[in-house]
Amino acid sequence: MGDKATTPVILGGGRTPIGRFLGGLSSLAAPELGGVAIRAAIERSGIAPESVDEVIMGNVVVAGEGQAPARQAAISGGVPETVPAVTVNKVCGSGLKAVMLAAQAVRAGDAHVVVAGGMESMSNVPHYVRGLRSGVKLGDQTLQDGLVLDGLWCTFGNCHMGGHAEYTAAKAGISRTDADEFALRSHRLAIAAMDGCKFQKEVVPVSIETRRGTTVVDSDECPRRDTSLEALGKLRPAFGGDAPDDIEELVVTAGNAPGLNDGAAAVVVASLEFAEAQGIPVRAEISAYAAAGAAPQDLFFAPIAAVKKLMEKEHTDIGDYGLVELNEAFAVQALADMRGLDMDPERVNVHGGAVALGHPIGAS
Repeated sequence: MGDKATTPVILGGGRTPIGRFLGGLSSLAAPELGGVAIRAAIERSGIAPESVDEVIMGNVVVAGEGQAPARQAAISGGVPETVPAVTVNKVCGSGLKAVMLAAQAVRAGDAHVVVAGGMESMSNVPHYVRGLRSGVKLGDQTLQDGLVLDGLWCTFGNCHMGGHAEYTAAKAGISRTDADEFALRSHRLAIAAMDGCKFQKEVVPVSIETRRGTTVVDSDECPRRDTSLEALGKLRPAFGGDAPDDIEELVVTAGNAPGLNDGAAAVVVASLEFAEAQGIPVRAEISAYAAAGAAPQDLFFAPIAAVKKLMEKEHTDIGDYGLVELNEAFAVQALADMRGLDMDPERVNVHGGAVALGHPIGAS
């Protein structure tokens, strides 16, 4: 631990439940969900909103949300209007990148308190109509799904991300059974965590006003108690048309991939000096971070390179980490990264992951 003024720590945080696509949270835009998470993070950290220096929020598909989504969320979350905010788009890494930027701001001495996180309402992404501005002179015009185009489609490979997931499975030697077993594990662990109230301290209930009164969403909507290997095995591959032609076994289904979801999460990142001066307990120190890129078709292997860079910075081995939270963009991606890093499965996603809980892309 270095200078306390530039040592980034986490004081607290909060998240909304993760809503099913067109489910309980679908009437709220991403900045509204982000505001709920920001307000909860500030209140649970015990800081004054006036002490916040900046808000950084990940948000992938911003079309139709209006200007400055992060600033909308910040003001909705009770942050003073004088506090700046910035929106980050690094697709599935947006929320984590926001936290990294917050830590960097503290390390650089540019901020003492930053609220960072991510938000997404996949239910509210609009469809696009091209050509109307210049005028459609004759014939039909096609609606384009903004969620697929801006959130789920690889521009470089011109295919759905599920196609790259199939490539990942083939390259890493992951079978359909492997993927389904991992998906079942994710659901069972998530259900056990919900039953054991493991998420109770992080989830903030969301109240939604309707014509019939107030509806409260207070738990994640996607984990399934009724799933089984037999049920998962009956699902057909979902991305065969986007997979490379030489794939022998199609692996990825709706059952071993996460759903489309709505949700938001935020944490308060502060300097250790600020925390001690305010008498606020520290939840964790952000000791290091790293990022890595890869060829577009190899994107799901990029976490392997990023973690190796992190371990090199920290002079650690994978066995030194008691718990690992690894995003489950697809079951095959999580398995490929776990195998590539020789992770102990018993230490990874012990309360389930995105395959069960959901994957609101900017907040993952």
